[in-house]
Amino acid sequence: MSFSGPIRHELLTWADVDKLVDVLVPQIKGVATFDAMILITRGGIIPGGLLAEALDIRDVLTAAVFFPDEAASTRYLAMPNFLQFPDDALLAERRILIVDDVWGSGRTSTSVRGRVKAAGGEGATCVFHFNPYRSLFTKAEPDFYGAVTDAYIVFPWELDRGVDHIRVAGSEG
Repeated sequence: MSFSGPIRHELLTWADVDKLVDVLVPQIKGVATFDAMILITRGGIIPGGLLAEALDIRDVLTAAVFFPDEAASTRYLAMPNFLQFPDDALLAERRILIVDDVWGSGRTSTSVRGRVKAAGGEGATCVFHFNPYRSLFTKAEPDFYGAVTDAYIVFPWELDRGVDHIRVAGSEG
């Protein structure tokens, strides 16, 4: 995947985040109830916490997924390393809402959903922002998303870290 210019950045406020939660909650409630959530670290922790409260989901789990750096020609073929993941017994025969902040390439959310399915659970993916222009999947997208974007999203909880943490064009998210 290559980028042909600078990536537009969109800085969100807490009011923007509240609106995203307000968009997502009726979508989720209108489709299903969930037994538990998996928050993908680190991006999904704050969105997942907000959604867990709004949806009254008390069983909140975390997954840490790492994709090793590879050569540019093979980096999207790398298999995920699950640094932390809930035990299969916590997922089997349960409906799991998988939450992250952004669906960029889509590798992280789809990897977690695949592992939930392998454990005997049913996973649905949820993100605040879906970037179909970066997604590696032509037929997969998040089950629930608050907005579609082509920008690099900077959330309000990231602002106090300064611009040094903002990724450059072509970096993975």
